[in-house]
Amino acid sequence: MRIGGIQKNSLIDYPQKISCVVFAAGCNFDCPYCHNPEIARPAAGSIGLDIEDIVSFLKKRKALLDGVVVSGGEPTLQKNIFDFCQRIKSMGYPVKLDTNGSKPHIVKALIDRRLVDYIAMDVKTDPDRYTPLIAKEMDPALIRSSIQIIMESGVAHEFRTTCVKPIVNEADILTIARLIQGSCLYVLQKAHFHQSPVLHPEFFQYNNWQIDAHEIEKFRTVAADFVQTCMIR
Repeated sequence: MRIGGIQKNSLIDYPQKISCVVFAAGCNFDCPYCHNPEIARPAAGSIGLDIEDIVSFLKKRKALLDGVVVSGGEPTLQKNIFDFCQRIKSMGYPVKLDTNGSKPHIVKALIDRRLVDYIAMDVKTDPDRYTPLIAKEMDPALIRSSIQIIMESGVAHEFRTTCVKPIVNEADILTIARLIQGSCLYVLQKAHFHQSPVLHPEFFQYNNWQIDAHEIEKFRTVAADFVQTCMIR
């Protein structure tokens, strides 16, 4: 398990819990608005944080934390993801997984082994448009499979879409809403690239990327008919 960073306290990443966030290093997607570029694309030769230090920290903070978020990067790319989640669970922590859904067999295995208690999956756009917008090569069936696995799992979950042109439009939101029909929570996220470094800042210099408040509210209205709750964050 290669760990690129840790946020020791968070009030927003795990619903209704005080959590810490552990960031797995490396990602197979190329989202221009990614706000963890140094984690998604770790420098060559970088070692990352020691797992035993993370475990020691979690043991010491047991009385102060309610849960652990395993985020990224993309944690399902990590070879030791099962062992890592098991160690967290063995300390009595519930685990939230943040995933891009590109590895449905890993998501299913984590669920089947009862190693995750909450899953947040980012659905970037219509799965048929992931190539070339999100990745050079991406089988849309994998994204659809992860959605289905999560929805049928019985595990608490949410789906999220970051709203940036031309990656997302109204037709994409309708397609996503139909794919996640009946789910408890769908979150439309505003892009705030100016507040932190992003993976591809040049994208925001040469594209009309902004989706204004009126447009994103229209997206919410479109999606609201398909899910129990659709919110803007």
